[in-house]
Amino acid sequence: MTFKAPDSLSEQIAHYLADRIIRGELAPGERIQEQKVTQALNVSRGSVREALLILERRHLITILPRRGAQVTELTPHKVFSLCALMSEMYILLGHAVAQGWQTLADLAPFVEIQQRLQASYQRQDTKAFVDESFNVMRAAYPFANNPYLQETVDNLQPAMSRAYYLALDQRQASMDEYLVFFDRLLDAVMARDTGQVREVLSAYCRRSSELVLAALAAR
Repeated sequence: MTFKAPDSLSEQIAHYLADRIIRGELAPGERIQEQKVTQALNVSRGSVREALLILERRHLITILPRRGAQVTELTPHKVFSLCALMSEMYILLGHAVAQGWQTLADLAPFVEIQQRLQASYQRQDTKAFVDESFNVMRAAYPFANNPYLQETVDNLQPAMSRAYYLALDQRQASMDEYLVFFDRLLDAVMARDTGQVREVLSAYCRRSSELVLAALAAR
């Protein structure tokens, strides 16, 4: 594979490696060697090194002295901690949308995402479904207008994607169950019911944690 956008090369490499980690093609504890990645992708070693730093910031790898980079372990404690933190950040975003939308046109992106989620479910396309799930929060960023919240969620999103993918891939979770949560969330946002937004998102993250932990136990 050859990448052609020099201004975002490290991000492209990081995205490529992150996708392999999320899908389980790079296993927990597996080493990622700079030289092998450099040769396989036909890119500079400096770009690979920068990409690995991005992945470390996103909690997908650990870079150890004299041992290099290796894929992080997905442990029950990490899953519980991640879901608990993401729950509060999702609630901040959900409240911002519920309080900030002015016309139905403002909610059009969320309706479109809902339709794409349905289409992914019909195709049983796990990767597309996970990707679209996180497009929900990206659509909420303009309403929150909080660059620190956005940066934090963006850095944690790949780790959360990895957890969701594991649960869906092992059939511990089902797409239709997640669709029900999203439908309830959209209804609460349209009603400007911030209490219901908190309730739905808290339940969503608790259930996600349970499903991912079940997937870990089944491995």
